[in-house]
Amino acid sequence: MANRGRNDIGSLLASAVPAITAREAEDLARRYFGIEAVAGDLAGERDRNFHLAAADGRHYVLKVGNPAEDRQVTALQTQALRHIAAVDPALPVPRVSVTRHGEAELALARADGEVWTVRILSYLPGEPLHRAARGSAQRRNLGACLARLDRALRGFFHLAAGHELMWDLKHASRVRAFFVHIPDAGRRALAARFLDAFERHALPLLPALRAQVIHNDMNPHNVLVRPDAPDEIAGIIDFGDMVHAPLVNDLAIACAYQLGEGGHPLAAIGEVVAGYHAVLPLEPDEIDLLFDLVATRMVLTVAISGWRAARHPDNRDYVLRNNARAWAGLGRLAALTRGEARDVLHAACRAEKPRCR
Repeated sequence: MANRGRNDIGSLLASAVPAITAREAEDLARRYFGIEAVAGDLAGERDRNFHLAAADGRHYVLKVGNPAEDRQVTALQTQALRHIAAVDPALPVPRVSVTRHGEAELALARADGEVWTVRILSYLPGEPLHRAARGSAQRRNLGACLARLDRALRGFFHLAAGHELMWDLKHASRVRAFFVHIPDAGRRALAARFLDAFERHALPLLPALRAQVIHNDMNPHNVLVRPDAPDEIAGIIDFGDMVHAPLVNDLAIACAYQLGEGGHPLAAIGEVVAGYHAVLPLEPDEIDLLFDLVATRMVLTVAISGWRAARHPDNRDYVLRNNARAWAGLGRLAALTRGEARDVLHAACRAEKPRCR
């Protein structure tokens, strides 16, 4: 099983993205995949990504993997996408394109000794969720779509699924060292308060929860909606953070980006939870820990983004894209007790009768 050591868990996030130009990306697509296209830059945290506008009118994403990433971890993502396509073909996730020789991944040896893993996926049209108007129906549909994705993945496994990733909630305690990159003392204390609560209440119970391979990064930049009908989920993208973890972590991560700006802090989150529960019913212990896990995801966001922005100022805007919302969310959650939060989330599930399993 692929497994990065404890001292190396942050090495991938510390690595710069591969240095490749759009023209080189076009050459790779043409030479190895038989796709004539014009390449344009797409943002990415670890990989180098390009949008390919092909001569035949189709659109793709070319991904050059970070050389610091285990190639088996990239294979995990590729095989998971193929599995989803076979189990639930209607789910709006990218499809894998193959090379001229039928390979899903191209291992490209470089003159400097590095090996780049190159993949081409279908490009999903849609409006990124972070740019779209929000609403109750959209949040319920988001929860339902994530539940379908998790249900499609529950029979999938890969030898690299146990790899260590800084964004994995199981390893949240390790970001405490990054609090030095939070300049405000009050904010450092707020992050520490929620991380302490996670270690006390959630971490000891995680091994007993349902676990499987999960998407692990349902943030609003990785969800697409229909521009003409923003309540409808049009795509789930970026499977680069996939990991084997407690199932409820996937829902907690999605909820961490769905706090409303008014009303009860958990009202909007409750709608995502209800939508998920209607498709893939949650167990009582999972609901009990949701509040801790949602808050901890926000702690990961502010801690890791602060650290990475300091290391890679050239990519600062992308790295910090969710930072302000996470701080605002932690501030709102701080007004709640764990007991109140559990009551609200259990009530959201009771109000939503499961539709299917």
